[in-house]
Amino acid sequence: AIARAGDRLVVEVRDDGRGGADVTAGTGLQGLRDRVAGLGGSMYVISPPGGPTTISVELPCGS
Repeated sequence: AIARAGDRLVVEVRDDGRGGADVTAGTGLQGLRDRVAGLGGSMYVISPPGGPTTISVELPCGS
């Protein structure tokens, strides 16, 4: 899903996997979080055991 919330662009991606994603394990999600932060944004990962995993990214967006 992609939406605009005021001066922020919000992108949310959800899968149907088994969950348990860990931003601190490995480099993929951490690298994505670093790139989002470099653009002045925030990234949130919700990934309970058993799934699903949801990744939300908020980026600044000019008005």
